[in-house]
Amino acid sequence: MSRRILVLAHTGRRAAMTAAQEACTQLHSSGLVPVMRRGDLEDIQAEYGVLAAPTEILDEDVALDDVDLGMVLGGDGTILRAAELVRGTNVPLLGVNLGHVGFLAESERADLAQTVHWVVERAYTVEERMTIDVKVWLGGKLLARTWALNEAAVEKADRQRMLEVVIEVDARPISSFGCDGVVLATPTGSTAYAFSAGGPVVWPEVEALLLAPISAHALFAKPLVVAPTSVLAVEILTRTDAQGVLWCDGRRSIDLPPGSRVEVTRSKTPVRLARTHLTPFSERLVRKFQLPTHGWRGPAPAAAPGTQLTQAPGQTVRHANPDGSSEVRDRTVSDSGGVVE
Repeated sequence: MSRRILVLAHTGRRAAMTAAQEACTQLHSSGLVPVMRRGDLEDIQAEYGVLAAPTEILDEDVALDDVDLGMVLGGDGTILRAAELVRGTNVPLLGVNLGHVGFLAESERADLAQTVHWVVERAYTVEERMTIDVKVWLGGKLLARTWALNEAAVEKADRQRMLEVVIEVDARPISSFGCDGVVLATPTGSTAYAFSAGGPVVWPEVEALLLAPISAHALFAKPLVVAPTSVLAVEILTRTDAQGVLWCDGRRSIDLPPGSRVEVTRSKTPVRLARTHLTPFSERLVRKFQLPTHGWRGPAPAAAPGTQLTQAPGQTVRHANPDGSSEVRDRTVSDSGGVVE
């Protein structure tokens, strides 16, 4: 049975629709079956006519569970939309960046043909990225429940008024302050909204949860990194009538009235991302943010097998003993700068 590859494109961009046609054609010529959603296919056909490669329709010709991998053509926003579709299945996502930074993407537009070749040859690995479960409470009643791959952001609804919040870790209050909002993020989301809010960059393999206040009016309003088993919470205080809004991955929003409470915990359901390069995250960080590394000399060379490192010789002095005899002793400099005999 031929492998089926789901092609997901940002059809609002002509570049993405062109890339989708190229990917489908190459997949078909390599013996794989391209699959698209009906809406995406109709958008492309309206712009370019019938695709050259026969394409199956998701949920009509083929079920999502029968798809081998999803190729996402667009920016990080397109990948986040694709994550909504495949979360809870075994379908990994492989992103081809057609946007700006594209931290979630694995390759660039210029590498599309090579990326399709890697898909055909199964030359990729799959890693699981942590997601978070998000609950909204009001007066002991559960108002909503959702999830996020990058972050859950509590923001002020009225740009003219600050939110008054109290932040909490593991059922203990940490601090209360006025702010524009609070970002509750995963390591994957540490390079997204949380990064803009002044949060730390966390390597994807680190298991942790992040909290980063946005423009807080407080002496202690620092980003926090907590255990993945912790429970993070943000309560909107009722001493003002300022309304809030919760955004998850910039995709799903929930209104937050005064007195509401947002709880974030690690989810048991990850999102699977395909990797074609075993590039260290540090290298990806430098490349994506175009960080300067001039003057770097690299790690010190390792000693050859069997080589012994010898201590630099110290001074040799003659030491007089109380009985009038003398002996030769070595003097070396101690770590504290003193002389040791």
